[in-house]
Amino acid sequence: MKKILVIDDDPIERRLLQAVLGKAGGFEIITAENGQLGLERAVSSVGAVILDLNLPDISGMEVLKKLKASRPQLPVLMLTGVTDLKTAVEATQAGAYNYLTKPFENDQLLITLQRALEQNDLLEEMAELRKKAGKGPALTRILGKGNAIQEVIGQIQKVAASNLTVLIQGETGTGKELAARALHEESARRQKPFVAVDCGALAENLLESELFGHEKGAFTGADRKKEGQLVLAQGGTLFLDEVGNLPPGLQAKLLRVLQERQVKPVGAEKTIPIDVRFIAATNAPLEAEATAGKFRQDLYYRLAEFTLSLPPLRERMEDLPLLAQGFLEEAGLEFRKPVRFDEGAAMELLLGHSWPGNIRELRNVVRQGVLVSPGSQLEGKTLKGMISKAKSSAGAPGPVEVPLPPGLSLKEIGERAVEAAEKQAIRNVLKNTGGNKSQAAKILKTDYKTLHVKVKKYGLQAKDE
Repeated sequence: MKKILVIDDDPIERRLLQAVLGKAGGFEIITAENGQLGLERAVSSVGAVILDLNLPDISGMEVLKKLKASRPQLPVLMLTGVTDLKTAVEATQAGAYNYLTKPFENDQLLITLQRALEQNDLLEEMAELRKKAGKGPALTRILGKGNAIQEVIGQIQKVAASNLTVLIQGETGTGKELAARALHEESARRQKPFVAVDCGALAENLLESELFGHEKGAFTGADRKKEGQLVLAQGGTLFLDEVGNLPPGLQAKLLRVLQERQVKPVGAEKTIPIDVRFIAATNAPLEAEATAGKFRQDLYYRLAEFTLSLPPLRERMEDLPLLAQGFLEEAGLEFRKPVRFDEGAAMELLLGHSWPGNIRELRNVVRQGVLVSPGSQLEGKTLKGMISKAKSSAGAPGPVEVPLPPGLSLKEIGERAVEAAEKQAIRNVLKNTGGNKSQAAKILKTDYKTLHVKVKKYGLQAKDE
């Protein structure tokens, strides 16, 4: 019997959800009337969480982030009384499985919950398979027989037991975040959160708030207190991806955090002590950047107490068959579609490609091949089509043509360009999936509802399952 935690401050809504889930059968329901109590009751035996966005003590979005920091695979369904696409996108980006607007259809809730539980069961099954392979889950993902990767794995196992700050270097797609997760899994901090922050994804003021947090009223729009990722990672590991993109002002503040092990939220008067292991990653030669004055030298030396360099896939092709087979099994479980490589031709094709996108490109090609494969065998011609599309995508095509009427501001021009690129990306993925929006949403790493709205907005052709 699956245990479902309902976090909602409305007693009528809690009773309604208890009745709907109870009538469906197969669920044990526990409830919480506020965010703090919900976090306390989100124990390991809880199989899924139904979470209201508006709570009296802390926001549902903050509860979501804390839940995902401690249990990344836990399915969380967000509920809200207001239709807001921006909030829906933010929730799914923070790790929510889906986002439902009140009042919702009971069948819609039950179907969404069942799908979330099934996906989680698949992820747990995949994790169990990885454990049986003889290594921890994160290490298995970058495991290989070649000398180059074996040396990296040996370094990971040695440095994991220490508290040294580690800088991971490598081309895009070589598995830097996987290596960081492996370090975390092999360390004494494995039971605590692993929190990843992309240093190039946000503007400087938003990134500062994301890292350090802020007090209510610290700036325009700060209508509630927000805990930063440094605090959410307490006791665990903070992974700073593409750390070379940190603006100079934040480089100075991060250096102070590394030196003093304290963080001061924006607008706060007091600092908060932190116990966090730092891991940073870069696809640029950070030492050269520091020497050239483009990155703080003192921060570089703080981050590079120990350095790991990940080799590109083209330099360890002996590992490709093992990696490809692992991605094939993973995709087969996720899509409930057991597929095997055909004899010889498929692997020969994979070994003949140079893989400029490295492991990430290989994984994408294999996953897409499984998705579109018509039978139980993944043939060379199918993979050839996927590789051709990957080459086309990686080949720096010309800019998307955006019709621009006169008199637009720079902001409006940017918004038009983003919409045009987004429309083209959705059109390409829908073409690859035969118009199937559920499969397209998985590939684009978004939820079905958000993609459905975008498809309608851009007037694209698609079909429902």
